[in-house]
Amino acid sequence: MAEIHSMNAARFVLATLALCLLCGAPTLTAQAPAAFPIEGSTANRAAQQRRVPPGKETAAKGTQAPSPIQFENVLDASKIKFTLKNSVSPQHYSIETMMGGVAVFDYNNDGLLDIFFTNGAAIPSLEKSDPSYWNRLFRNNGDGTFTDVTESAGLKGIGYSMGVAAGDYDNDGFVDLYVTGVNRNQLFHNNGDGTFTDVTEKAGVGGVIPKYGKALSVAAGWFDYNNDGFLDLLVINYLDYDIKTAKSCPAEGVPAYCSPNEFQGTPNILYRNNGDGTFTDVSEQSHISQYIGKGMGVAFADYDGDGFTDIFITNDTFQNFLFHNNGDGTFTDAAMLAGVQYNESGKTVAGMGVDFRDIDNDGRPDIFHTAMFGDSFQLYHNIGDGQFQDVSGASGLTRITSRLTAWSTGIFDFDNDGNKDLFTADAEITDNSMEIAHRPYPLSNGLFRNKGNLVFEDLSASAGADFSVPAAHRGAAFGDLNNDGKIDIVVSVLNGPPQLLMNRSNTQNHWILLKLIGTKSNRDGLGAKVKITTSHGSQFNQATTAVGFNSSSDKRVHFGLGDATVIDRIELAWPSGIKQVLTNVKADQVLTITESRQ
Repeated sequence: MAEIHSMNAARFVLATLALCLLCGAPTLTAQAPAAFPIEGSTANRAAQQRRVPPGKETAAKGTQAPSPIQFENVLDASKIKFTLKNSVSPQHYSIETMMGGVAVFDYNNDGLLDIFFTNGAAIPSLEKSDPSYWNRLFRNNGDGTFTDVTESAGLKGIGYSMGVAAGDYDNDGFVDLYVTGVNRNQLFHNNGDGTFTDVTEKAGVGGVIPKYGKALSVAAGWFDYNNDGFLDLLVINYLDYDIKTAKSCPAEGVPAYCSPNEFQGTPNILYRNNGDGTFTDVSEQSHISQYIGKGMGVAFADYDGDGFTDIFITNDTFQNFLFHNNGDGTFTDAAMLAGVQYNESGKTVAGMGVDFRDIDNDGRPDIFHTAMFGDSFQLYHNIGDGQFQDVSGASGLTRITSRLTAWSTGIFDFDNDGNKDLFTADAEITDNSMEIAHRPYPLSNGLFRNKGNLVFEDLSASAGADFSVPAAHRGAAFGDLNNDGKIDIVVSVLNGPPQLLMNRSNTQNHWILLKLIGTKSNRDGLGAKVKITTSHGSQFNQATTAVGFNSSSDKRVHFGLGDATVIDRIELAWPSGIKQVLTNVKADQVLTITESRQ
């Protein structure tokens, strides 16, 4: 993912004109959702990103009071030692900007989330020539520390790695890993004894496309598209790109990364799980391969409630895809009809990370995705009947994010008040962006608290001193690392150590984490839809690991409960079609729910 100064300047002008038009637009009709303004520290947040003369950049955050959501970076105490290496080259190859996948998952079933990082390789060989390039697995010791078990687990990897997807593809009860990359994709089978085996060739999931060869794979995700009880694999591919023939694209007289507009896109790959440890490439017969994009992020949800999981894909400077699952093994791109193909100005954006879940507790999954400077981040509100409304402008997100660039993202209830909040992993694209575009490269992360009814307040500047530290953020994964009921965040940083952001929010709100075990459905329960009802009303969520940018989050389903100490009713709709109900469930626990055999 790259940019050139002239393209950004044009985009900024267009974004500014679009905002001016929006400011003068007539009031929305009664049928449209009400405006959802972002409240709070917008002035401070905007001031952080405003252009300033070179040499006078400042990280001033204002004098805001501490927010109800607080994070602490505990990396030093965790004993995690890792540096994400992209091998910056004089040629500035596009692959250097967009790596950094993170996964949080419980590989040894001890009830604690472990952490996996992808890593780069030497350039131009694209091989992990020494241990500094290894992918890394850190085992959670349960006392706030982690142990590097990469070598004993067999997960150091090969090639220039990008993203990661976690899922139990063979239903043996142990979560497996799929790692995407530039020159090699790998499927690691979890053997259940602390080790993994590379079964890529046997499984037939190497990421090779007929007539293209090995694709530049950025991300991947596990989901059961045909509801047969086995997880299928979707691989997200980027550009038709080869560093052997890649050209240089200098800007302002200095080396720069080429715009994605300089390259053709590539089709994505859908692998159907055969149930015997092998997969079949069904990209053509499913119609997935007929849509050629420049894929970056992927998320799954059943947006129209027909019982089949659909796909949303962000593309870089290219239209979004919303693949509607037709229920017969095929998909149709419904993005244009659904209103999510372009932004509210009818323009494409440089789509990055994405999450696809219900933000406003109306039972319909919404879409939020990040983008680059001049675009703004997009919020598509699901209004039913297969339709979405772009409320980015009405919510204030256009105003507050149009001068930002962010990569990974997630929709989670960080303060357990019953409303899901927004996180963004922010950073400019190029390490010399100050020279080229007069903008700082490292940025602080973004946090937007949901106050209910889709009213947000920007807490980015007040969520803790560690949270506000600017860095070259990329991937991010979400999960409760210490099982205290609060969602934590692991963020990767290009050419630096990661951020291990523990949620220290001082709240008395209650919570529940649901660990789902499928029997007729896939064992991870991915795709299961969950509705809970308390004295405060109903909430909705779903089981998924495909969240953000090239990363994989905890499969457990989290709900914040506010001051409710009892959940009156938990309703589950499993991918198999089985419906299940639990009543009078106590709060503040990790609850395992096994799919009933109806």
